[in-house]
Amino acid sequence: ALHGVPTMFIAELDHPDFANTDFSTLRTGIMAGAPCPIEVMKRVRADMHMEEVTIAYGMTETSPVSFQSGTDDPLEKRVSTVGRVLPHVQVKIVDGDGRVVARGERGELCTRGYSVMRGYWGDAEKTAASIDAGGWMHTGDLATLDDEGYCNIVGRVKDMIIRGGENVYPREIEEYLFRHPKVQDVAVFGVPDTRFGEAVAVWIKLRDGEQASVDEIRAFCEGQIAHYKIPAYVRFVDGFPLTVTGKIQKFMMRDAMVDELGLSVAATA
Repeated sequence: ALHGVPTMFIAELDHPDFANTDFSTLRTGIMAGAPCPIEVMKRVRADMHMEEVTIAYGMTETSPVSFQSGTDDPLEKRVSTVGRVLPHVQVKIVDGDGRVVARGERGELCTRGYSVMRGYWGDAEKTAASIDAGGWMHTGDLATLDDEGYCNIVGRVKDMIIRGGENVYPREIEEYLFRHPKVQDVAVFGVPDTRFGEAVAVWIKLRDGEQASVDEIRAFCEGQIAHYKIPAYVRFVDGFPLTVTGKIQKFMMRDAMVDELGLSVAATA
C-alpha cells in the first residue's frame, strides 16, 4: 500500500527511474490532503498497479477524514470524487446565506459529528468563526453532492476567482490542463485586475525535458474551456511553494505574481 498527497504521487509518476521500477506488489493506498487531479488518479491506478487506490477527504479539525471512496466503488466515482460520507458523520452543502443547496449544486461543505474538534486551543474567537452554534464545522471547501451521495471537491471558497462577475473555479482549469502531455503539475489562482476585478493566472511545472510556450498553453485551451477561464498570465516554474505536508500554498504564488507584475490589490468591503 502507498499513501500520500497528490504532489507526492505526481513526483513519483515522473521519477527518472519510474519505467524501471517493479510495481507488481502494489495494490492499494490512499491519496488525500489536497484535491486529487483526475488524470493523476487514472495514472496511479494504471501505471502504479494500484487498482484499489482510494481518495479520502477531511481536515485536521475533523479527525481527519469525513469522506472516502471504497475499493468497490465504480471506477468513475473513485477517480473523480472523494467518495461518500463516513458512518456517524453528518454533512451538508450550503450557499452564502447558510441555506442547504440542491443536489449537484456548488456550495460550502459543512460537517458535524463525533469527529469534529471541540475547538482551537486557547482561541475562542477562531473556534466560533469555524464551528457554528449548531455544531457544524465550516470547512471553507466548495463541493457538490450527487444523488448517490458521492462528493466532489471543486475548490476553496477563498480560492474562487471572480472575473467580471463570473465565478471561476481554479480546479476546473487545473483538471483540463493536466491533460496536456507536457504538463507535470499545475496550479491556478486569481490576481488583481483593474478591469475585471480578478484575472486568471497559472503556474505550470513541465515534465523533465519538455518545453512549451505561453501561446501553446492558451491555444490548448481555446475552444475547450470558456474564454474567461483561459489564463491571462502563464508562468513556467521548477516547483511550487509547499507546506511541510506537500500542499501547494497559492497565497504565496499570488503574492509573487502581484509583486512581479506590479499589480495593486483593491480594498474590498
